[in-house]
Amino acid sequence: MTAPFRVTPRAAAQVAEIAARQGKPGAGLRLAVDAGGCSGFQYRFDLEEAPAEDDLVVAEGPGRVFVDPVSLELLAGAELDWTEALIGAHFAVKNPQAVSACGCGTSFSVG
Repeated sequence: MTAPFRVTPRAAAQVAEIAARQGKPGAGLRLAVDAGGCSGFQYRFDLEEAPAEDDLVVAEGPGRVFVDPVSLELLAGAELDWTEALIGAHFAVKNPQAVSACGCGTSFSVG
């Protein structure tokens, strides 16, 4: 069985910080997988006030992440992290199901 989707404490803290800056302290980050992108699927990130009824809600510290059941199938075993580098900072998905990814890291394909 594949491990569940996971959110690092660093990513959760960033979700809470973004929500607070937007004036929505209880909001969470919606992580979805959509068809498209240069590799077949792409990650989509949105700030939402509340989860949908059938969402997986991952609460880590102050932040919450919402994942719908269809996206969860493509995110099983994955981890959401926050990375910072000289060229910028962003959410990064480490997905063991992705067999290839584009250079920007938001698009992937599965085997």
